[in-house]
Formats: sequence, C-alpha cells, structure tokens
Amino acid sequence: MNKAIFLDRDGTLNKEVDFLTKIDRISIIKGAGQALKIFRELGFLNIVITNQSGIERGYLTEKQLTGIHRKFSEVLRHNSKTLIDDFIHCPYYKGGSMKKYKRENFFRKPNPGMIVKAAVKHNIDLSKSFLIGDSYRDMKSADTAGVKKILVLTGYGQEALLKCTKEKIRLDCVADSILEASKFIKKYLEY
Repeated sequence: MNKAIFLDRDGTLNKEVDFLTKIDRISIIKGAGQALKIFRELGFLNIVITNQSGIERGYLTEKQLTGIHRKFSEVLRHNSKTLIDDFIHCPYYKGGSMKKYKRENFFRKPNPGMIVKAAVKHNIDLSKSFLIGDSYRDMKSADTAGVKKILVLTGYGQEALLKCTKEKIRLDCVADSILEASKFIKKYLEY
C-alpha cells in the first residue's frame, strides 16, 4: 500500500487569495516546492484535496480549474517531473446558486470524502498518511478519516488553531509553514 501527504491548496501551497480563479493569481508559498520534494523522497504521494465552491458560485468553470491545476503541476516540479500526484476537488456548496452543485456532499471538507476517494484510487494506507492544511475544515476532515493532522499557520491557520483547540481536535503538529511541516514528518519517521 502507498502512503500520502494530503495537501490543502489555498493557504497551504498557495497564498490565500479568496477564490483563486485565474492562473496569474497563483503565488506559491515559499518552501512549498522543497517540502513536496522532501515528501516524495520519503516515499509519499502528494495529493491536493481542495474545496472549490467557486465553481458552484459561478466564479470559475471546471475547465478553468483544470488549467489552474495544470499550472501548479508545471510550477511545482523537480527533475522535469511534477511533484503533485493528483488533484481532487469538490465543487459542491449548499449555499450557492447552481442547481447542479447546490447541496451538501460527502466530498466537501470537513467531510472526509476526498481523502477516502484518493485512498481508494491510489491504494493508500491512511494510518501512514498525513494531511497538511490551514483550516479547521482540513483538520476535521483528517480527524474523521484517521490521518495525522498538521496545521500550518499560513492562510487561516491562526483562526483554525483557536477553533481546533475549542473543538478539542488533537493536532499532531502546528507548523509555521509547509516546509516546517516537512521537517516534522521527516523527524517523525525517524522514530
């Protein structure tokens, strides 16, 4: 079985920009590429899982999202190979306006659906996997799925830390950035 690093996109890999709808708004957080390289060297798959209610709200199309993710794959490379193994997104949002996606969905974080989908698709052992994200929804999703939880303080991390503490979600690590998270995982595996 494989092991994976599940990665939130906005606020974790990319600076938080409130609905990334255009390629020119991609702004990779310093050290993200280096962290992905470390994860790969440690034998992990790098899988991005991201809520994308902007599709349901009409801010961007599935095709535009595919283009954005293609650009992430082009930017986050090492030795001419992408460092991201898969992108899984959820366009559903019950508060939106498009009938097609206007509903609750098992795949929308804080539900664990995207993690479960990736685990089945890539034959992943969740007990050996981690999720890195900057939101309470990320941590709740990881908690429910049974993967280790690393909260990064980029993006919405400070607010999420307070909510996780209040909701008694035990975090495995709180890191200043994804690069710091990669160092934690490396040390964790050495024990």
